[in-house]
Amino acid sequence: MSPPRSSGLYLLTPDSLDTAHLLSQTRSALQAGITWLQYRNKVADAHLRHEQAMALRRLCDEYGVPLIINDDLPLADAVRAAGVHLGEHDDSIATARATLGPNALVGASCYDDIERAKHAVAKGASYIAFGAFFASPTKPVARRAKLQLLDEARSLGVPTVAIGGITPDNGGLLTAAGADLLAVISSVYQAPDIGAAVRAYHSCFPDKT
Repeated sequence: MSPPRSSGLYLLTPDSLDTAHLLSQTRSALQAGITWLQYRNKVADAHLRHEQAMALRRLCDEYGVPLIINDDLPLADAVRAAGVHLGEHDDSIATARATLGPNALVGASCYDDIERAKHAVAKGASYIAFGAFFASPTKPVARRAKLQLLDEARSLGVPTVAIGGITPDNGGLLTAAGADLLAVISSVYQAPDIGAAVRAYHSCFPDKT
């Protein structure tokens, strides 16, 4: 499928056990203007993950922003999320599509591999993600991707996401090279002013300003 509003800031949540604080921060980001939100929490237990994901889905519904669940297809199904993002060791794209339906956003991490991206699109991925493009505090040892991947991926016909150490200063390089969405975590959630941090990225998307 062709995702709605397929350019802009793709915000990923941090590892947080404080649901109220997470929701407050996320509301500020939604108010400032993000395109998609991904729930990603590697430290919470299953009960808290369900609680947070459900609360975030309701919050996203208020702003008309799709909520995508990272690496957890059953959770995405349980909270009726807009989609799921899959890594190389997660459920298959076909399984995700069968579970969530034809209109779900099913994303695939493609790291630094254009052939993986081609395979994902052929299997029905809604979007593909490459990175890390720059040093990332979230994944300091992540494999690194080159800018030319974004240009190569233009012909695949789905939105392309760039991730890894992205800031308002370097994000424009990625969108100019072909990225449709910029995925970030810490540069927004660790900022003293969440809304200002989100708005700082808007200049990376000249077609949206």
